[in-house]
Amino acid sequence: MKRPEVIAGAVLAVALGAGGALASDFTPAIVWDVGGKSDKSFNQAAYDGAERFKAESGIPYRGHEVADAARRDRTVHDAAAEGAQVVVATGFSMAGAVEAAARKFPKTRFTLIDAAVDLPNVQSVLFKEHEGSFLVGVAAALSSRSGKIGFVGGMDVPLIRRFALGYEEGAKYVRPDVVVYQDMTGTTSAAWTNPARGAELARAQFERGADVVYAAAGATGLGVLRAARDAGKLAIGVDSNQNHLHPGTMLTSMIKRVDVAVYQAFKGAREGTWKSGVQVLGLAEGGVGWALDRHNRSLVSPDMEDAIDNARKAIIVGAVRVTDYMARQ
Repeated sequence: MKRPEVIAGAVLAVALGAGGALASDFTPAIVWDVGGKSDKSFNQAAYDGAERFKAESGIPYRGHEVADAARRDRTVHDAAAEGAQVVVATGFSMAGAVEAAARKFPKTRFTLIDAAVDLPNVQSVLFKEHEGSFLVGVAAALSSRSGKIGFVGGMDVPLIRRFALGYEEGAKYVRPDVVVYQDMTGTTSAAWTNPARGAELARAQFERGADVVYAAAGATGLGVLRAARDAGKLAIGVDSNQNHLHPGTMLTSMIKRVDVAVYQAFKGAREGTWKSGVQVLGLAEGGVGWALDRHNRSLVSPDMEDAIDNARKAIIVGAVRVTDYMARQ
């Protein structure tokens, strides 16, 4: 799978300020949401982007982890108050915190992942998760022997329903009679950090006949992936490439290029090319995709790979339109 090194997308506002910053004058910061930078999924991808910037530029960044949902506002505020020129906040739940901080610190740039805030010093980066999920839905349906597949989401919010619907549409695109089981872990932020519950939901789907399960649940998804390994079933990871976690039972991962969004936010703020406004990144922009590597190569047949690639191309040219659950709300 090609891994794009640049982010493209429409921007709706002009750059905040002009010119770049000297390394000695530049301090970027990132705030990881509940689950933390080691969740091996969404926050991990953001961490990887920050680490790439540090490795290439030699400039350290300040990292902050939200200990619990009640601390989001304070954590984002503190990141800006410490003097960072750009603050990246990961996750839709950060929207309120970013809006409040951006109003209080109008000279600070804020990049918000997965939600939009309309302020002149906020850059909002959104992804077409339904398009990437469509592709792994194709993979799941073509790999299933039982004709039954599963989905385990984290917090029951429209964003995760977007993953689920795209996955179901992709599966039924190549196998109309496939059965798709869906479960959400919970309705609070704790839904992202409960791998035991994720494993329980996955096992219940396996008992109903599912033999492939897609986890879109942050750290909770790690329990889903382990349950698939233990049961000898197939699993699909999310956000980061999780294929390496359990080689042999990881069918693929839906890649969401949060790492590139973070890297570009830091790099753009330093070089003076950072722009406020909204970017929406899908398959055409290289913002989402699926992972094929040495860890899952044996699980993906040439015919399956062709089917997934054909679906990808059809979506990009508009021959196939994947329903965006959030656009229906």
